[in-house]
Amino acid sequence: MDDNAPTSMSYKLTRSAGGLWERLQVYWQKKWFRLGAYALGAAVLGYMLLWAVLLRNMPDADALTEYESPLPTVVRDINGEPFHSYARERRVQLDYADFPPMLVRAYLSAEDKNFFQHGGIDYVGILVAIYDNLTSTGRSRGASTITQQVAKNLLLTNEYSYTRKIKEAILAYRIENALTKQQILSLYMNEIALGRQAFGVEAAAQAYFGKSTDVLELHEMAFLAALPKAPEKYSRARFEREAIGRRNWILGEMVSNGWVSQARATAAQAMPLGLIPRQAQGFKNDGGYFAEEVRRQLIERFGETAETGPYSVYAGGLWVRSSMNSRYQELTTKALRDGLLRYHGGRGWSKPLATIPMDDGKWQSRLAASNIGTDYSNWRIAVALRKRSGGAEIGFASGETGFLTTAPAALKAGDIIAVAPQGGNNFQLRTVPEVGGGMVVQNPVNGRVLAMQGGFDVRISSFNRATQAQRQPGSTIKPFVYAAALDNGMTPSSIVVDAPYCVWQGASLGQKCFRNFSGGGAGPQTLRWGLEQSRNLMTVRAASDAGMENVANTFRAMSIGDYPPYLSFALGAGETTVLKMTNAYSMLVNHGRELKPTLIDFVQSRTGRVIWPKDWKPCQGCNLKDWDGKPMPRFRPGGKQVMDPVTAYQVVHMLEGVVQRGTATILRDLNRPLFGKTGTTNGPTNVWFIGGTPNLIAGVYLGFDQPRNMGGYAQGGSIAAPIFKQFARDALAGMPRLPFTAPEGVHLVRIDRKTGKRVYGAWPDDNDPKGAVIWEAFKAETEPKRTIRNDELEKREDKPKQKDSTSSNVDPARGAQDGVAAATQRDQEFMTSEGGIY
Repeated sequence: MDDNAPTSMSYKLTRSAGGLWERLQVYWQKKWFRLGAYALGAAVLGYMLLWAVLLRNMPDADALTEYESPLPTVVRDINGEPFHSYARERRVQLDYADFPPMLVRAYLSAEDKNFFQHGGIDYVGILVAIYDNLTSTGRSRGASTITQQVAKNLLLTNEYSYTRKIKEAILAYRIENALTKQQILSLYMNEIALGRQAFGVEAAAQAYFGKSTDVLELHEMAFLAALPKAPEKYSRARFEREAIGRRNWILGEMVSNGWVSQARATAAQAMPLGLIPRQAQGFKNDGGYFAEEVRRQLIERFGETAETGPYSVYAGGLWVRSSMNSRYQELTTKALRDGLLRYHGGRGWSKPLATIPMDDGKWQSRLAASNIGTDYSNWRIAVALRKRSGGAEIGFASGETGFLTTAPAALKAGDIIAVAPQGGNNFQLRTVPEVGGGMVVQNPVNGRVLAMQGGFDVRISSFNRATQAQRQPGSTIKPFVYAAALDNGMTPSSIVVDAPYCVWQGASLGQKCFRNFSGGGAGPQTLRWGLEQSRNLMTVRAASDAGMENVANTFRAMSIGDYPPYLSFALGAGETTVLKMTNAYSMLVNHGRELKPTLIDFVQSRTGRVIWPKDWKPCQGCNLKDWDGKPMPRFRPGGKQVMDPVTAYQVVHMLEGVVQRGTATILRDLNRPLFGKTGTTNGPTNVWFIGGTPNLIAGVYLGFDQPRNMGGYAQGGSIAAPIFKQFARDALAGMPRLPFTAPEGVHLVRIDRKTGKRVYGAWPDDNDPKGAVIWEAFKAETEPKRTIRNDELEKREDKPKQKDSTSSNVDPARGAQDGVAAATQRDQEFMTSEGGIY
C-alpha cells in the first residue's frame, strides 16, 4: 500500500447545553425534585381547571358597589299624592342607619352572630355547625354567613351543588374586600325574600304587621328574623306552632349573645304571632284605568323589567307625576258606573264574571289568583261553592263563606259573582252591567287628562273603553263638519234646506239617500239651527257644499281619524275613541290650537332626576309664598294652529245653543256657560255626549263591547248627557261661571234666530234661550247684510226684547220712528266703542 495515498476520516461536532440542563438532569435523579415538579405541574393544571370551571364566569363582586335594588314604580296624582304602584314584589329600600339596632341583632342571632368578626367565611361557625349536626337530633344549624347569602342571592343562583358552594365562598371573600360590613348587611336586609311577595325587612314589616320597622315590638322583630329559613311556611296559619318555636329560639340566641335580657325575651316569647291577613299595598284604589294607561305608556318608553333598561317599570324605582285629579276621578268613576246601572235597570242576572275549577277544593287560591274585584258601594266578589235549599253557599278570597239568599237557576259551582251583604252571613246577588262605556275629563288649555274611566271596574274587565274601544261617534262629529263649512264660505246664519237628500256615489256604491233621526224635514233653516237640532240632512248638505275632501281634512287635522271622503262619514260612520273626541272638543275651546292628550307630567328616577320629558325645566318662582315684585311667569301656547281660531269659536258658540235649546237642554239648569253635543249612532248601538266649560271638557259614551241594539229609546241626550250632568254638578260646584273667550277677529252681531237676518233696535234676552234675537259670531265682512223688519218681529210669538234697560236713551214720546233711529244710533255707537271684536 502506498503511504502517500489519501485516507477517509469523519468528524462529529457537538454543542454543550451548558450547566443548567446538566444540573437539572442531575436533580431529576433525586426523588424529592421529581415529586416537587409533579406537584407544581398538578397545581398549574388544577388552577387552569379551576379557572375553566369556576373562575372564568365568576361574577364581579365589585359590581355590588353600584348595585341598585329592583324597586317598584310609584304613581302620584296632580297634587303629588301616591295612588298606585307597579310592583310584582313588595320592596322598600332603607339605609343602614334606618334599621333598628335590635332588628339587626335579631337577624345576626338567627343567621350569623360572628358577622362582624369573620372575613366572609366563618370557619369557627362551620366547625360548630358540623359538631352540632352530628351530635344533635334537633334543628340543624347552617354554616353560610350573611356575606355568603348575599353572594348567593345577588350574584349566583339557588342551584344546590358543590360548585355553587365553592363559588359562594370565593365571592364572599371578594365581597368582604369590596364592601364594608354595613354595606353588606344593608344589601342583605333589603334583598332577603321573606314571603308574601315581600323582599327586605321594611316590606315584610308592612306585609305581616301593617307597620314600619321603626315601631316593631321585640317579638315581631324576632319573627321577621325567623322568616329567611322558611318564609312561605312560617307565614301560614297552619304552621303557627313551628313559627313560634323558631321565633322563640332566636330570642333565646339573643339572650345568649348578651343583646337582650332574659326577662324581656321571656315576655316576648309569650306573645302571639299577631300576623295580619294578606292585604294589598296601602294605596288608594283610585283610577285603575288611568293607572293602567300610564303603565302602558311607561312600558312603551322605558321597558318592563330590569333587562330592558335602568328605568324599567317594575325595577327602576321611578316616581311618576301624573295629571290625575283624584276628586274628578272619583266623580267620573261614580257618574259612569251609575249611568251603566241606570241603563241596565231591572235586567236580571245573565252570566258570571268568570268561572274557576272546583274539583280539587282549591277554590280560595284560585279566586284570589283571578284578581277579580270591585270597590263599588259595598259589593264583594265571591265564588259559588254549591247550591243549597233556597240559595247557594258562597266563598270569598279571604276564606270566609256565606249564604246567597237567592240563586238563579243558571248559577253553578265555580261561578265568580258579585254580591252585597244582606244582614248576618247572608248576601244578595248583584249584577255587573253587561253594557260598557268610557269617560274622559280633560283640561282644554294644556291637554292634560284629569280623569279616565274605561268601564265598570278595571279588576272585572281591564279593557279600557276610553282609549281602546273604536266606536262610531255619531252626531258628536257634526261640529267638525260645520267647521269645514264655516271655513268654506258659510256662516252660522247661512240657510240650508232640511229636506231629503240623495247623492250618486258612483257605479260601485250607487245612490245613497240620507234621512234625519226623526224622519221628515223642516225646510230652509239656519246652519246654527241644524247643529243645535242635530239634523242629518242639513249636515250632509253642508258637507257636500263644503266638499268632503275638506271635511275629511278637518277630521284628520283634529286627530279624530283618517277617513275617506264619503258623505256617510259626515254623520259619524267612521271609528274613533272617546279620548280622541274629547281632545278634539278641547281643541275647539283652545281656539283651534293643537293639543296632545297627556296623562304623565314628568318622570323621575329613584335619585330624583327628571328623566322625561327630556326638555323638562322647573318653573322658577311659580310656587313663591309671596310676590317677589318680578313679572309673573308666562308660558307660550304650545302646538300648531290646526283650525282657524275664529272658526273654532264660532263652532263653540253654536254648541252653546245645543245646551240652551237643542238636544242637550237637560244640562241647561246647571246655570253656567256650557257647550256640548249629543250623539246617537244607527241602531242605536252607541250613545254619546261631549262638552263642558272653558276650563273642563268631558266626553262619555255607552255601548256594548260587541255592538248591538241598545233599544229604540236610547239617545245621547237621555242616557249619556245625564252622566255628564252628574259629574259636572259636583265637579263645577264653587267654580266661577266663566264665558268662553273669543279670539281676535270675531264680530258679534244681533240676528234673528229663525231667519238668520240682522236685527237692529232689539236685544237678546238672557233669560229666554228661545228668544227671537241672539248674538251670533261672524268673521269680518261675513255679517248678514239683510235685516228683518220690526213689524215682522212683532207678529211672531217669540217677540224680541225691545230695549236695553242699562243703556237706552230713547224717549217713547217721540214716536216709533225716532225710537228706531235712536236704537240704530245706539247700535253704531256700541259697535264703534267695542270695535266689533271680542
